[in-house]
Amino acid sequence: MPNTSRFPDAAGYYGDFGGNHWPAHLAPALHELAVAYEELRASPDFRRELDAVRSGLQGRPTPVHHLRNTSDQLGGAAIYVKREDLNHTGAHKINHCVGFALLARRMGKRKLIAETGAGQHGVALATAAACFGLECEVHIGAVDLAKVDVNVRLMRLLGAQVVAVTAGQSTLKEASDSAFDAYSEQHDHALYAIGSAIGPHPFPMIVRDFQSVVGQEARTQFRAVTGGALPDHVVACIAGGSNALGVYSGFLGDPQVSLHAVEPLGTGARPGQHAASLTFGRPGILHGARSVVLQDDDGAPAPVTSIASGLAYPGVGPEVAMLRASGRLSVSTVPDGEAVATFLRIARSEGIIPALESAHALAFALRLAAQRPPTERILVNLSGRGDKDVEFVLADQAGGGGAVPAVSAGAQAGVTQRTATSQRL
Repeated sequence: MPNTSRFPDAAGYYGDFGGNHWPAHLAPALHELAVAYEELRASPDFRRELDAVRSGLQGRPTPVHHLRNTSDQLGGAAIYVKREDLNHTGAHKINHCVGFALLARRMGKRKLIAETGAGQHGVALATAAACFGLECEVHIGAVDLAKVDVNVRLMRLLGAQVVAVTAGQSTLKEASDSAFDAYSEQHDHALYAIGSAIGPHPFPMIVRDFQSVVGQEARTQFRAVTGGALPDHVVACIAGGSNALGVYSGFLGDPQVSLHAVEPLGTGARPGQHAASLTFGRPGILHGARSVVLQDDDGAPAPVTSIASGLAYPGVGPEVAMLRASGRLSVSTVPDGEAVATFLRIARSEGIIPALESAHALAFALRLAAQRPPTERILVNLSGRGDKDVEFVLADQAGGGGAVPAVSAGAQAGVTQRTATSQRL
């Protein structure tokens, strides 16, 4: 697997961020993973098998597509999208899920454990586990379980054990707490297939490397459709940073290409109303790595809010934090209402239903395009499709205020409940 940058260093740091801040008893498991990955990433056999799965199971490469109608309506810069929503299972998440599944099998592990927010990572991991003959355990907050009912059904259909987490806010942070705890208990036979470029070393590096296929493809494809030009701007939504680092990887070495991260402003700028970690956070340790974290006055992870379950996380990955600190990455925010309006606009003007997470990136791209001349080009990583969000958005439009739907009996059946999780910092 190729490195997308000269980071991390030998200790797993990206400048001031990263490292390994997990309990000492897990150090052997992390060392085992790091050694196995370093060996396998250079293996031609591993690369060939990964490429075969990406082509046959995932349907890669995904295309770059010009949003011509929207661009014409705005009259400014042209907007293009990298169609990661066209991956099998509907999002970029399967890029690292198949990688982790192949890695687990090569390491002799029989089980994959992970967290999920919007459910896209959970479905992708369950799919990869089924493909490679592995067990699968997915932890999801009870709030998100109700919100993405269809993805819970798919996980179970694919053979995954779904664990509903009811601690704290019962969303992505608590699901991550629970999955980390489960891995600490089962690391002898299981591998944590972490859902984003977060956590202790070597997880952020592994996820970034597996996701770098997005940027590699996008660079070649964009130049092909534009006669050799590079984009002036590359835009991605940000929580942990898996989709963002994936697309940025193709352009980090091009200083003339501006990189933009889009965070969820939720319902407002006050604490607890958003999940804009880069905008309002400060250095701290979350889930085994030093990064930028939304914290309360006591230094604990702060409550977060976002209409997009996959963005409701009180931190970012360490490499994203480094890119922001270095000035390579600009950061903007999009509130819930603007994300929903963009979700509807893209569906009706382009025939594409984006995930609410991706709608945040698209909303900022629309703003940017209206301000920039027609000679400029914007590339957005359309990280996932919005099938999971349709019921929620339609309820919001019908006057339901975005109320979380009740969990159906079909989704709830067979789901394990877990109430006690650690508050990892």
